[in-house]
Amino acid sequence: MILIHGFWLDGSSWDALELEDATALTLPRGPHITLRDHVDAVVAAIDAAKAPVTLVAHSGGAAPAHAAVDMRPSKVARVFYVDAVPPGQGEVVNAQLPIVDGEIPLPDWSVFDAPDLVDLDREAFAARALPTPARVATDPQQLSDERRYDVPVTVICCEFSPEELQEWMAGGFAPELARIKDVSYVHLPTGHWPQFTRPRELAALLS
Repeated sequence: MILIHGFWLDGSSWDALELEDATALTLPRGPHITLRDHVDAVVAAIDAAKAPVTLVAHSGGAAPAHAAVDMRPSKVARVFYVDAVPPGQGEVVNAQLPIVDGEIPLPDWSVFDAPDLVDLDREAFAARALPTPARVATDPQQLSDERRYDVPVTVICCEFSPEELQEWMAGGFAPELARIKDVSYVHLPTGHWPQFTRPRELAALLS
């Protein structure tokens, strides 16, 4: 199992889950880093594994995870998207976050919707937050192999329910997810960062 963190975090963000046989990546940081650099880091971890792997991607980590599936579809057994959906060809993760010198520091809490912040210790989160390379958020997703749609996916819904997500999809949201052939949905009610707010429950869903 390969764990892929989202924005403002590193591999240690998964520590409270205490998962065995899991590799928690810390993706490259710095103002020069691109989305492709993050994709390459995930692909390298997949290639280093001896058998097909399970990917677990939180939030912004969904973009490099899905692109890595596109590059190595036969080497990924399943993907868990934790409060996230995979972006499709040409889509960006978030072009609205404020950029400072090529990076995105943790913004003011007012940027986030109230459901994001449920149960979160904001002071502890801010103390560990790291800047995210701006191009990870703004580079367009690059995909080319439709075998990615054959890789099973589980979406762990936290700040929204599976029913809400599927209703949004019926209205055109997350078209890339809609094309995946085998998708299951589970509900873990909490805010956007369940690895901090409900780590035991999240670990149980991944085990």
